[in-house]
Amino acid sequence: MLKDFIQSLPKAELHLHIEGSFEPELMFEIAKRNNVSIPFNSVEEVKAAYKFNNLQEFLDIYYAGANVLIEEKDFYDLTWAYLAKVASENVKHVEIFFDPQTHTDRGVPFKKVITGIYKALERGESELGISFKLIMSFLRHLSEESAFKTLEEAMPYRDWISGVGLDSSELGNPPSKFERVFAEANKRGFKLVAHAGEEGPADYIWEALDLLKVVRIDHGNRCLDDTDLVTRLANEQMPLTICPLSNLELKVVKDLKNHPLKKLMNKGLLATIHSDDPAYFGGYMNANYLAVADALNLSEADLAQLAKNSFTASWLPDTEKHRYLEEIDSIVRKRPMGNTDV
Repeated sequence: MLKDFIQSLPKAELHLHIEGSFEPELMFEIAKRNNVSIPFNSVEEVKAAYKFNNLQEFLDIYYAGANVLIEEKDFYDLTWAYLAKVASENVKHVEIFFDPQTHTDRGVPFKKVITGIYKALERGESELGISFKLIMSFLRHLSEESAFKTLEEAMPYRDWISGVGLDSSELGNPPSKFERVFAEANKRGFKLVAHAGEEGPADYIWEALDLLKVVRIDHGNRCLDDTDLVTRLANEQMPLTICPLSNLELKVVKDLKNHPLKKLMNKGLLATIHSDDPAYFGGYMNANYLAVADALNLSEADLAQLAKNSFTASWLPDTEKHRYLEEIDSIVRKRPMGNTDV
């Protein structure tokens, strides 16, 4: 069965917003602990609200949920819950986003946010065997000035943060808005990534590449609108972190049977699969793999390649990458031929 095959594959998650892994049960638990009211009366009511027509509708409820996160323990519990979940899905390496401005703008100190997250990641590495990198994202609907301030707040924790990213409301907030702060982050040695081409146009991907100097594009679905861009992405083997169930829930695609993932692979792009905000979009890593496998009739070879791509696109040392690539090849060699049942 493909479900068992997907489970057997080691995987790297490169596009995960830790605030987006906030399951309703934990949200209620932390809200009660912190004596914070939320605009829902039950877990079922929260889940019923997780129906979105676009990115902004999702972001509105995403930020409302984050309001209950106040103490270091809250961020620790949030991160640990995510790691425990993905450990059960054979995820071996994570490079997760966190959005400090979502919290510092509410008066929560940067130190509380990052310390809680980082301590959980350290525990996940020692107890669950999940290696990690941490990516600090700027909220693109806020100002360049706010991003510069956040960059300065991050510097005492420079050794904990591997990269900086750009997320939140894409339309009307092009990458060029943050060209100067990304140049400064580059000078300070951070790896650079950015969300581009999810709801925004292919031009935003060009800007992320040429102005922000990113080493990875988060989403990038809209690259197919521009043949020159596709050629460049393929030639440079620029990683694209694709999030199928997120695309479906946010109406980026109306049907997974029309998802561009297979087209991206066929054109030689370094496409990878991730869960984005799994608590809100109905699935963690394995659910995303299985959903596109079913919708696009992906073969075991396709799925193995996607898992390999996730490690190739990661920031792991080459020796670690090769170890996982060889492990995946070994799993494939041991599979009976033609086993493609879901």
